[in-house]
Amino acid sequence: MNAPADISMKTDDVLRVELEVFRRQHRDLDEAIAALVEKGTGDQLTIQRLKKQKLRLKDLIALIEDRLTPDIIA
Repeated sequence: MNAPADISMKTDDVLRVELEVFRRQHRDLDEAIAALVEKGTGDQLTIQRLKKQKLRLKDLIALIEDRLTPDIIA
């Protein structure tokens, strides 16, 4: 996963592609967590780590979306 500090050096097109990749990873983690919880096969530590990773992705997604969304002065 790329560091948020790298965002300032990337073009909007690159950020859009990365945004889709991060969204897909976020969905995949959500499905994996749900499957582990449903089956009862995942230990709490593993589930916690996956949830933390999911939150990091969510923060990164929000950061990229903010960068791509133009400021509107009302």
